[in-house]
Amino acid sequence: MKRLLLATTAILATALAAHAQEVTLRLSHWLPPQHAVAETGMVEWTESITAASNGTIKFEIFPAQQLGAAADHYDMTRDGIVDIGYVNPGYTAGRFPIYELTGVPFLASTGPAAGKAIHEWYAGDYADAEMSDVYFCLVNPHNPGRFHGNQLIRVPDDVNGLNVRPAHSTMARFINSLGGSSVQVPAPEAREAIARGTADAVTIPYEAMKVFSLAEVTKFHNDMPLYLSSQVMLFNLDSYGRLTDDQKTVIDEHCTPDWSKRFSEGWAVYDEGVRQEMIESPDHEVYTPTDEEISLWRAAAQSTKDSSLQDVASAGNDAERVWNGLIEALEANDASY
Repeated sequence: MKRLLLATTAILATALAAHAQEVTLRLSHWLPPQHAVAETGMVEWTESITAASNGTIKFEIFPAQQLGAAADHYDMTRDGIVDIGYVNPGYTAGRFPIYELTGVPFLASTGPAAGKAIHEWYAGDYADAEMSDVYFCLVNPHNPGRFHGNQLIRVPDDVNGLNVRPAHSTMARFINSLGGSSVQVPAPEAREAIARGTADAVTIPYEAMKVFSLAEVTKFHNDMPLYLSSQVMLFNLDSYGRLTDDQKTVIDEHCTPDWSKRFSEGWAVYDEGVRQEMIESPDHEVYTPTDEEISLWRAAAQSTKDSSLQDVASAGNDAERVWNGLIEALEANDASY
């Protein structure tokens, strides 16, 4: 009887220990639940983690700014309001000057490969300095965004006098340098800004034409790939620290440059599909700039690059080294413009 009691106690203790290792992580993002990121990369990533952890890591996902505004997601993650936050660092101007370089115009040609490159560059040397109060996990850029508006924008001078919703702080700087005014709202609020007349145009990827219903209020599209908006997936440090060693290994294996690329692929496919729809739609005008016009845009973007590098230098960094490292990483991944 004593032997049976000991065996039963051991089994119960093992079961309780296994149960104690189970964790449900609260993941918050500001995208609508039907967004391509939410339905592709985020699903694949979370399901892979759950499987790799033998079901001990599960997720409770809160979309559409349910737990807080898009611009607050970094602080929400840092402060433990959520365990994992999907963050656009460009929504908080000047806070992450090194990372904000990823939004400089004419940097990258594709989202997924750029995600891998940016991850390699930033996590290797800079995340521990700029984002030391969170656990840096993934990079998630969209395919290069464009200008979309209620009037056609062909050349930089066409932005002068317009109110434009920029994708992030770096694009806001670019818009202002062209004589436009920035209307600072997160992506889910871009349609309303156009519909109410507070914005004349937006910088955003094509997929937003459907996901955020922007095709209803923007009929003109400049088909020049212009910039990236590179979101990041971050963990609260205490939430990560409470995981077992085996669970931490699973998370580490899902916070890699390869996963940044994989996480971003569904978004890129969806974006290209919507682009083709806009090209084929009789209700939309998709304009392809000439080589001469692209040269004008490139020249106009130089001041934005220079100002962004000055911010990096003012924060005590070797701006040239930082920039060259980013360019080298993009080139190594066949992602440079």
